[in-house]
Amino acid sequence: MSIHPTAFVAPEAELGEGVQVGPFVVIEAGARVGDRCRIGPHCVIKPWATLGSDNFLDVGVVLGAEPQDAKFQGEESFVRIGDRNKLREYVTIHRATGEGETTALGSDNFMMAYSHLGHNTVVGDGTMIGSFVGVGGHCTIEDRVNMGGFVGVHQYSSIGTMAMVGGMTAVNRDVPPCLIVQGVPMQFHGINVIGLRRNGVGAEERQALHAAFKAIYHGEMNTSEAIAAIRARGEPAGLVRRFIEFIERIERGYRGRQNNPH
Repeated sequence: MSIHPTAFVAPEAELGEGVQVGPFVVIEAGARVGDRCRIGPHCVIKPWATLGSDNFLDVGVVLGAEPQDAKFQGEESFVRIGDRNKLREYVTIHRATGEGETTALGSDNFMMAYSHLGHNTVVGDGTMIGSFVGVGGHCTIEDRVNMGGFVGVHQYSSIGTMAMVGGMTAVNRDVPPCLIVQGVPMQFHGINVIGLRRNGVGAEERQALHAAFKAIYHGEMNTSEAIAAIRARGEPAGLVRRFIEFIERIERGYRGRQNNPH
């Protein structure tokens, strides 16, 4: 363990093996930092923030500050960070509103400079969140989502697995899995072919996703009729099934968490 002499680490904080703490860091009582984490200069880790192992925090990261929510009354709530995340300069992640509630970031995520996760938000694994992205409260970002710089995500929105959100997009409604969206207002531009290839999704499944997207968003039938027609050709499997089920939740008016396992 290496702790710079200018850092303040409360005696009640828990630090794992091999942790490196840089200059002017503040780690408050009740914080937990897992093995081999590297904490850069001027970071602040507040009470009830927990980090797994092998995380890297660059300059000025703040974890576990009180939520920016008028309903918050000082209740005990949490931030939980998984393993092997890279949080660049001045990333902020706020703890949740509601007694015992959690803001969660999974594992193997890359949050670029000045990005922010609001209270009660849940992020999966393997995401890339660009610089100056602001994610509102109670959002869900599923695994392997890619978000360009300056994206704004409205509270209670969900972004499905392997979706690509282009830079400067205003996400004001749910984004189904595997799609590319961009713009103000947000528009759907087809399936995320490059992202799907990079994640090992084969040509046959990509073609099935494209056909489902075309039928639902560019066909002559309404959404319910298009989904019924897809199912009439055989029960969808894999990502196509996940895509359709996500859209069905949207049609039922459900916003927010989409049963993300994290």
